[in-house]
Amino acid sequence: MNIKSLLKTMTEKVGVSGNEFAASNAAAELLKQYAEDVNVDAFGNVTGFVKSGRADAKTLMLDAHIDQVGYIVTNIDENGFISVGTCGSPDVKTILAQSVTVHGKKDIQGVVSTLPPHVLKSESAPKAEEISIDVGMNKAQVMEIVSLGDFVTVNSAFRELAGNVISAPAVDDRSGVCAILSALDMLKGKKMAYNIAVSFSAQEETGERGATQTAFRIAPDECIAVDVSFGRTPDSSPKETAELGSGVMIGYSPSLDSGMSNSLRALARNKNIAFTEEVMPGSTGTNADAIGVSGAGVKCCTLSFPIRYMHTPVECVDLGDVELTARLICEYALGGADDV
Repeated sequence: MNIKSLLKTMTEKVGVSGNEFAASNAAAELLKQYAEDVNVDAFGNVTGFVKSGRADAKTLMLDAHIDQVGYIVTNIDENGFISVGTCGSPDVKTILAQSVTVHGKKDIQGVVSTLPPHVLKSESAPKAEEISIDVGMNKAQVMEIVSLGDFVTVNSAFRELAGNVISAPAVDDRSGVCAILSALDMLKGKKMAYNIAVSFSAQEETGERGATQTAFRIAPDECIAVDVSFGRTPDSSPKETAELGSGVMIGYSPSLDSGMSNSLRALARNKNIAFTEEVMPGSTGTNADAIGVSGAGVKCCTLSFPIRYMHTPVECVDLGDVELTARLICEYALGGADDV
């Protein structure tokens, strides 16, 4: 599987939290190559199942969220300027003077209004409710196309940087979706130790809502939640970040199952899969928190990879880290952890 091509396909689909269906439907079509009973539910969650053929096999859930951060229309003023609120937690300080798309009855282009620096009285970053979007129309024209509750995304593009680094919107967490699809591709035709249940869940960015539903419905024995984490930049703390290209990040947290974390670490060492350890005191801030307490409880671990500029339109990921994450998932699903 070509992860670069796959990531390009997935990051070009719009899927703001609460309106994931374009991305969900695209992911479902890709999942059908590997899984049975693929379904997109009323919430936008994608699920599918891969049977091991073993009567005694436990169910391993593989989850990555399908939604992306964005904005939602909250008001249209008398001059046709559009006000918004956040969906999830986009980095609002990066939105000034950016090009955006308003997803109304049809997509229309706009720009985010900003005062020129000559007359700017404050240099502090605005709150989302303080910005306005200019689509070049008066109020009547805007209201023919745009309604309150429509979604807004910042315009960006899939860019190839040096080496294996890609910059694109929605890398969080479409790259996680790609890692799971790539793992399924690696597993094709092999004898697995687990039945696999796939969950590409909606509305993670607004409270892990979709994974709460899929985990309850699937009731897995174990779960690997695949998400992104913080990549190192010149202004970041080395203790809280990882270098792009350093491999898969194996999660440790009071909210995770230490046995799974230890097994994945031992497996990575045994299979020469580059990894780092990510310690998260308290909760993880990922779907693992919701999945772990679903039903009677689910053993969970997180596998992540570092990205730079999280929750902006130019998130950066190293494709090698995505592939290594897929490899570790594949080895675990084959039962490799039982041999280390």
